[in-house]
Parts: sequence; structure tokens; C-alpha cells
Amino acid sequence: MSEYNFTDTAAFHGVWVFCEQRDGVLQSISYQLLSEGRKLANDLGVELCAVVMGSEVPEAYLKALGGYGADRVYNCNHPLLKNYTTDAYTKVLCDLVMEKKPEIVLIGATNLGRDLGPRCAARLHTGLTADCTHLDVDVEKYKAFLKTTSNIDVDNTKFEENTNLKMTRPAFGGHLMATIICPRFRPQMSTVRPGVMQTQEFDEAGAAKTIVENVAVDLKPEDIGVEILEIKKTASKMVDLIGADVIVSVGRGISADPDKGIALAEELAGVLGGVVGASRAVVDAGWISADHQVGQTGKTVHPRIYVALGISGAIQHTAGMQDSETIIAVNKNDSAPIFGVATYGIVGDLFKVVPQLIAEIKAAKAGK
Repeated sequence: MSEYNFTDTAAFHGVWVFCEQRDGVLQSISYQLLSEGRKLANDLGVELCAVVMGSEVPEAYLKALGGYGADRVYNCNHPLLKNYTTDAYTKVLCDLVMEKKPEIVLIGATNLGRDLGPRCAARLHTGLTADCTHLDVDVEKYKAFLKTTSNIDVDNTKFEENTNLKMTRPAFGGHLMATIICPRFRPQMSTVRPGVMQTQEFDEAGAAKTIVENVAVDLKPEDIGVEILEIKKTASKMVDLIGADVIVSVGRGISADPDKGIALAEELAGVLGGVVGASRAVVDAGWISADHQVGQTGKTVHPRIYVALGISGAIQHTAGMQDSETIIAVNKNDSAPIFGVATYGIVGDLFKVVPQLIAEIKAAKAGK
């Protein structure tokens, strides 16, 4: 292995995505990150590599990563990597980074990724931006992003021309967005929220030409400070917002009767075949659990239909749902910002409007 110098930025090339697997099955966040990583790699003119750690992950799964953008897959296959442990995964990923020297490493902001990312960044003596919602290396693309998401006078602001990774994430509870760069150290590392980056269409040709490179893993039991004796899984009832096709969300507008407002949202979601979401205000008030929260400090969603009931449309919320295919907003305030992103808007009291919507949908279904 050549000498590793984290300040020699010119020695680092390529974009890497850590692809998370559970029980040999790759997680959806891996495909989202590869799709985003492909754009970054194209802008830089470099190779996109996927890193998979596990024990006997099927070859077909590894090749399929090429269908989502990977040029090469580093397969770290070892019995001690079957189940995640901080020590084992950190050592193997850091050893590989020190050998290959990628300039960018993306990790999903899952429970696993939020543990692995900081450990690796500390060991590699580099920075890490957590919970990113936007990534750019091209300055012009970053400026275009700012024009639609900020009040910065982009045309009259001087931007330094470079290809540093511009990592944008919400800060101060989602009240502002911060863009962070890591110009002096490599690799540039970030964890990215699940559901933020959209997965590209699967490309059969890309999968066919992907190179799978088996890595010689140097890992011994004494490298791991813990021993997994047993894994027990418990099922908890949590709403799947990211995978939902239809979401009916409630906001502060249900404050007159929160229980009734949530019940109406549940009924409407039921007839539409969807799930219930919420704004941060509703979660903070304790009216609904945090797994329902949509927005910068919640989940980013891309459903086919998004219904916003009594949601004003603050940027902290709309940033998490504005890419929905169809947005239907119900609000008493005809100047509410939510109408600016809505496909269809209804000005009225949600407690009166929603029962009518439910009745009409049921009648339409009965008619069919």
C-alpha cells in the first residue's frame, strides 16, 4: 500500500458509495446513492465504485449495482462481516480507502450509516457532513440549485470555481440550510438521508458491464471489540412514508380538534390506499408520532399523490414533499405558501372539506 496522506488532495480520485446490506439483501438507500453518485462521477469524469461488505452476498446482487450506475463493485466478503459491527466495518472500509484513495465517499444516513460514517471519518482524519439533502461538485449546477432554494442574489455573488463536494444539509432544526465543503482533506465524506435522492431507472447494459472486484479482507476476531451472540428482531408498527404511493399529511390546521383531524386524515388515507404523514408542528405538539414527520427534519418523500391538510407550506416542510407527482392542498388561508407548490388547491375548512372528499371518493368507487 502506498503511503496514505489525507492532505494530498491530488492523489484522490473517484466517487464511492457504501452499499448497505442486511442478511445478504442490498437496501434501497444503496440504489439512491448510486444514482446520485453517478451524476457526481459524470461531472468529475471519474469512476463510480460501490463498496459492499458482507458474507456471501449473491453475485447477481453485486452485478445489479451496475444497473444503478456503478462502474465497479468492491466485494468485501468475509464471515466476520456477515453482521454489522462498528469495529469490523470501520477497519475494512478505512483499509480500502487508504489503499484506493477515493475523493468522495457517500454513506446512507441509516442507523448503520450514522454509526459507520463518523468512525471512518475520524480514523481517516477527514471531515464528514451528516444528513445531507443535496450534493454538487459543479459550481453552475450548485448556483442553479441556490436560485430555486434560497434568497441569495446568485447572479451578483462571487463563487470560487472548484470541484469540491458541496454538501447541503438543514441546520438549526431545519430553519436554515447550510452548505459545507472539505477543501483541505480527503476523502470528502457525507451521509445522505434515505428518500432524498431519487433512484434512476435500472439499466441492464450497465449491470452487464459492471466489474466485480473481490477484495482481500484483512480481518481477525481480535480486531473486533464485541461478539454478537444473538440477533433478536422485533416488529414495531411504523408508517412507511418513503415507500408510500399516497400520503395524507396534517398540519397545525387540525389544532381545533387534533384527534378528529388525524381521524379524518386516516379515513381519507384509507379510501385512497395511502398512509398518514404530518408536519413538524403536529409532531412537536405530541399529536402524532415522529415516524409520520415529513420535511427537512423528517422524511423526504416522492409519492404519486400528496394531500396537505391544514399545512401552511413552510420551506422546512415543502422541501420534503415538493417533488411529489400531484399535490393537493386544503387550507383556510388563501395566501398560504402551500398553494405555491400545489397542483390543486382547495380554500376551506379541512373539517368540512375532508368529509366531502371522502364521500365523493367512496361514491366514485361504488360507481365503478
